[in-house]
Amino acid sequence: MKLIKGEFKEKLDLLLAPSIRAGFPSPAEDYLSDSIDFNRDLIKHPEATFYGRVEGDSMIGLGINEGDIAVIDRSIEAEHGDIVVSYINGEFNIKLLDLTHKKDGFIELKSANPQYPSFRIDEDDNFEVWGVVVWTIKKWK
Repeated sequence: MKLIKGEFKEKLDLLLAPSIRAGFPSPAEDYLSDSIDFNRDLIKHPEATFYGRVEGDSMIGLGINEGDIAVIDRSIEAEHGDIVVSYINGEFNIKLLDLTHKKDGFIELKSANPQYPSFRIDEDDNFEVWGVVVWTIKKWK
């Protein structure tokens, strides 16, 4: 994962539809009524937020694909089930945090692709939860 510090100085207002249904369209919603500003709506802690470009396919089961951009907030305390960016033995990776074995002295970082194993993290490992993924941005075309 390549990390990039976000630049949050410019305001970017984009028109926002009131709702987008995945079923049949509603003729009453053929208008735009609001705007979204990524800085205001996606970034809650600018000084602690970074972008990371995802490399690999270990998280495809959660819809996170190679090339997606993860928005990572370092100020959030990671909880069980969060998607996190961790730093293990000199490398960053993105995985699902499993704290169910914490009382047994270890935690796990789980992939969302059955082709990849989980990582067992013991107290002897050089490990840090670097940040919590709060959004992902993907390109479809």
